[in-house]
Amino acid sequence: MIVRKLPLEGRASLHQNEVFFEVALPIGEEKAKTISDKGMIAYWPMGKAVCVFLDKVRPYSAINPVGRITENLSIFGQVKSGTKIRVERA
Repeated sequence: MIVRKLPLEGRASLHQNEVFFEVALPIGEEKAKTISDKGMIAYWPMGKAVCVFLDKVRPYSAINPVGRITENLSIFGQVKSGTKIRVERA
């Protein structure tokens, strides 16, 4: 469902090694994981948010992997809270 709804936009929130933004999509767990990989883009059902993980971490609850950032991940380390983010299919 996430891929079909692209592009998605929102205002960035920051949490440890993660940048995320809320989206209003009624999605439950799908192929959920309890550990992220560096560069992973995932949907977090509990928080109704799209997340970009800057490192391998254990999220608060299960996440649905959606994609991966393969270049310039360091840009997300410079994102400030409230920055507009757009996720689209390459």
